Amino acid sequence: MNDPDQQAPEGATLAGRREWVGLAVLALACLLYAMDLTVLHLAVPALSEDLQPSSAQLLWITDIYGFMVAGFLVTMGTLGDRIGRRRLLLTGAAAFGVVSVAAAFSTTPEMLIASRALLGVAGATLAPSTLSLIFSMFHDPRQRTTAIGVWITSFSAGGAIGPVVGGVLLEHFWWGSVFLLTLPVMALLLVLGPRVLPEYRDPGAERLDLVSAALLLVAVLTVIFGVKEIAQDGISWLVAAAVLAGLAVGVVFVRRQFRLADPMIDPRLFRVPAFTASLAINLLGIFIAVGYFLFVAQYLQLVLGLSPLQAGLWSLPSAAGLIIGSNLAPQLLRRVRPARVIGAGLALAAVGLAVLTRVGGSADLAILVVASFVVSLGLAPVFTATTDLIVGSAPPERAGAASGISETGSELGGALGIAILGSIGVAIYRGRLADALPAGVPSQAASAARDTLGGAAAVAERLPADVGAALLAASREAFTAGLQVTAGISAVVAIGIAVLAAAMLRDVPTTAQAAGPAEQPAVAVEPERAAQPEESVQLIRSGGGCVACPGEHGPSTGQLPRLRRAPSPSDRGAGAA
Repeated sequence: MNDPDQQAPEGATLAGRREWVGLAVLALACLLYAMDLTVLHLAVPALSEDLQPSSAQLLWITDIYGFMVAGFLVTMGTLGDRIGRRRLLLTGAAAFGVVSVAAAFSTTPEMLIASRALLGVAGATLAPSTLSLIFSMFHDPRQRTTAIGVWITSFSAGGAIGPVVGGVLLEHFWWGSVFLLTLPVMALLLVLGPRVLPEYRDPGAERLDLVSAALLLVAVLTVIFGVKEIAQDGISWLVAAAVLAGLAVGVVFVRRQFRLADPMIDPRLFRVPAFTASLAINLLGIFIAVGYFLFVAQYLQLVLGLSPLQAGLWSLPSAAGLIIGSNLAPQLLRRVRPARVIGAGLALAAVGLAVLTRVGGSADLAILVVASFVVSLGLAPVFTATTDLIVGSAPPERAGAASGISETGSELGGALGIAILGSIGVAIYRGRLADALPAGVPSQAASAARDTLGGAAAVAERLPADVGAALLAASREAFTAGLQVTAGISAVVAIGIAVLAAAMLRDVPTTAQAAGPAEQPAVAVEPERAAQPEESVQLIRSGGGCVACPGEHGPSTGQLPRLRRAPSPSDRGAGAA
């Protein structure tokens, strides 16, 4: 933490004690939010016994939260820019607490599904609001990078602590107790938030365009729904149609943004190379992280035979890698350009994934723990750097929307990781097991065993001891082969992303250079350029030139150029619908 009394570099104001206390409050809220995401999976057996949901209802109970979060992230980020980021955060926190109580005391599957859906809407306010508030509170790039590292750490810690705390609660209380974990922290946020968090909103913003919000919701939900269905049941005409329909609606959304004077997302922002490259790198990094961990979590329980609590404890080193890497990142980014930090982090992750391809022997647990730690340690600086670049590339009044874009990209990357890497692993598992099925396994049991490793374990218990043991051994070997192949693919993807980062981000300066005295005030567009609607983009210069300015092609040594669309006369009639 920086000394709040030290002098700020020219052009930046250092945060004081109030901002750091505010960051602690935000981090605590994010930690509990992440815990809430992980504890439900542990409660599924108990709530299934109590509420007796159908298989379809159980699927909606577990998935509806993520769908709603993904669908509302950008909308909530944009809404926070308009009504106030602190106001939206506190409103979302209050709603999250109230709906958590409803979820905890649900008496029917339908009530729990509805509660989870509302939790998703409320949860969508938390991540973009907390991240955009960080950009409002920390103006110095070096302090801001540290704050983002703390923000990412809080999510990592919550994901690690969630299974452990959830396991303890479920041993002593009913399944609904896992939903009440957030209440004390949300109450603390409501009490301290107005005192330590600043308010920020764009005073020139128009009201939220509801048509754009609806289009974006439909586009994101249909695409992520289709991707998850492909991961679970494979591709079909219905699923393919859902994905194509979502993409088509997304095109309509983008075209509408070009016509609005005050768009939810300024499409011209994607012309900033650092923004686009960082968004792609962040998405693919999440793709790797979620895809490989999906197999590791199953391997710990279904191959090595660990209990959920034991598996959660052995996952702590992976979370420790994320925490260590997130806190090292700010120090590295002050001295080393983001391209090199990201490239080195991805190379380290590739090494860990390569180690993961060696599972299948007597040292499996040690290999899994070490490899997971190395992968997490490598990816953590990647997430810190790309998050800073994504949100930092947007104008300050658009930080909420940019935060929503960043989080939506993460959700999509996770869904793609499960769908693509999961499908590859399942295909290898089924192919290997079909060739290695022991004699004496009934056709119905063989079909269930080929479906999933969990199905094979359940079937093996009902077969004669020798046949069941042979089936379980064959299925575990097939699953191990799938893990090895997907880890190898992930390592190749990590190397490819490292090359992308080196090429696309090579001119982005260190945070120390970005905070240096070369920083200059924003310069408005020249009148003759502003008069042309097709060029109505506001460029913010930085010391050393402007890479997007006409006639200037040298690399910038200060902050990235930022874009904001200025309304043309013809746009005034295309305002909020």
